[in-house]
Amino acid sequence: MKSKKIFSLCVMVFVVLLSGCGGSAGSSSSSSAYAPEMVETGGVKYDQTCSACHGIDLQGVENLGKNLVDSEFVNSQSDDELLTMIKTGRPTGHELNSTGIDMPPKGGNPALGDDDIMAIIAYIRTSK
Repeated sequence: MKSKKIFSLCVMVFVVLLSGCGGSAGSSSSSSAYAPEMVETGGVKYDQTCSACHGIDLQGVENLGKNLVDSEFVNSQSDDELLTMIKTGRPTGHELNSTGIDMPPKGGNPALGDDDIMAIIAYIRTSK
C-alpha cells in the first residue's frame, strides 16, 4: 500500500507540473490537478468499492470488470459523465456492457455520495 501512495504522490507532482506548463491532467479531466487529499480518499473508496471487479491495480478482473487504466471509454468521458455513469451503473443489457456482468449503481455501495465518486474518479485519472 505504501508504494501505491508513493506512486500516487509522484503522479500528482507530475500532473501539477504538467498543469503549470499549459498541459492538462488528462484528455477528459479538468485542466487543474486534483487535490492530493481527494486522490487519497478516492484510493480508499476505490479499494473498498471497485477493486473487487476492477482490480487493486485498476487493470480489471477477467470476466468481471474492465481495465480502467487503458479504457477508451474512461479516457473519452468527462468527470461529470463518469459520475453519471457510476451513479446509474451499467446493466447487462446495456449496449456498451461487454462483460455480460451488471455493474450496479455506485458499484453496489449505496452509501457513496457524489463527492466520494468524484474522489474515485480523481484516483482513477491519476493512477494512469
